[in-house]
Order: sequence, then structure tokens, then C-alpha cells
Amino acid sequence: MRLVSWNVNGLRSCLGKGFLDFCAFANADVICLQETKMRPEQAEFDLPGYVRFWNCADKAGYSGTAVFTRRQPLAVTNDFGIDEHRHEGRVITAEYPAFYLVCCYTPNSKDQLARLDYRMAWEDDIREYLLELDGKKPVIYCGDLNVAHREIDLKNPQSNRRNPGFSDEEREKMTCLLESGFVDTFRALYPDKTGAYSWWSYRFNARKNNAGWRIDYFIVSQRLRERIRGADIWSEVTGSDHCPVVLEIDI
Repeated sequence: MRLVSWNVNGLRSCLGKGFLDFCAFANADVICLQETKMRPEQAEFDLPGYVRFWNCADKAGYSGTAVFTRRQPLAVTNDFGIDEHRHEGRVITAEYPAFYLVCCYTPNSKDQLARLDYRMAWEDDIREYLLELDGKKPVIYCGDLNVAHREIDLKNPQSNRRNPGFSDEEREKMTCLLESGFVDTFRALYPDKTGAYSWWSYRFNARKNNAGWRIDYFIVSQRLRERIRGADIWSEVTGSDHCPVVLEIDI
């Protein structure tokens, strides 16, 4: 099974930059999107063979997630937890016979870490939610998780200490998640690989110079580790400031 996750940074914009050609090339069973910034009624495009599910923010043109799937899920739910987590369109959970798929666009902690307290509460709550699901069947958790976990996950770790996405607090929450029974699929296969990034700033020729961050993930339940057949970052795919990440898994 091939799954793709991509923060498209505005799907309408990405549609004009070859998104449908990408979908044909990717040939994925499931495509998970983050930061769609649109509503289903605005989605005037054909994607034969895929059933589409959307979760839109209350605020127009903000955040949002989508799951396009060739396999009809048993059930699909939007959001999770307390009311505060339910207004920005950040989570879609699709239940399949053998696993849960959770597509997530994690809140950014903002400049000067202005939203860090909320981010910490979110991390605790999403971990609890994932563990609850994992108690029923294995979980595949993917998306723009807005954290570079280790120093090798970004080009310039020293100059980015305490910046959003690389604060000690955010990194520790990722450690807690992994230690609670989950696996970072890319690092499971490539524990020491450097220069592997999924997001680049639009400034300073960052993408051209590969001055990026790895903040997009596929994370799976520990008991799926031996089923991982491939994990990749398709950095050659443009259309957004992020690139797609890919999981190949026997499930």
C-alpha cells in the first residue's frame, strides 16, 4: 500500500502548479493533504478513482486537511478531543479494516513561541487520542507535524534553537510520542541520513540551497514496523513550500 502526505499550502494554488499530474504520477492508494485552505464546494477538479473527505477550518482560507482515498474507509471522523481543537480543520481520521489513518496539520507555535502553551496541550491530547486508537487497531499518523525532531532534521540547528518547530519543548513532545509506542518511518529506515528535508522557506533561496527542515512525517504503531517497505521524501516535487512524503507498507 502506498500512502502520500503533502502540505500543499493552498490547494487551489497547487492545482495550478501540476497537482493533478502529481496525483497521476504518485499512483497512491491514499493521498493526505494539509493546509488545503479551501472548502469542498470550491474543489472543481476531477480525480477519478478517489473518494474525497475534507475538514475545513471555521475561518475561510485557513488551515484545513483532506484525504483522497481509493479504498473506501469503514468510517471517517473530523477533529478530536476538546472544543478548542475542533475549529481549524486540522485532523481527519479514516478507519480501515486493518488500521486507522490519521491525517494531521499540527498547529504552529508561532513567532516568539506565542502559541506554545496551546501547542503543548495539543501534543498531549493528540498523543492520548492516538494511543486510544492504537488500543483498538494499529495507527498510521501522517502530516505536517511542525517539528524537526533531531538536529539532523534541519540544515541549521544551532541558529534555530528556540525558533518555532525546533524548541526543546516541541522536540520533547515528539520524543514522548515515539516512546509511547510509535515509529518515525523515515528514521526507521534511514537513522543517520542528513540533508533530507520536506519544507524550505521561500526566502534566501532556501530550497535551491537545500536549507530545509524535515517536519512532515509518517509515524506508525510499533507493531507495524516490520511491515514498512519504503519511506521517502520526494523533494523534486514542487508546487508548495513543502514536498510530499511517502510510505510504502504491507497492510
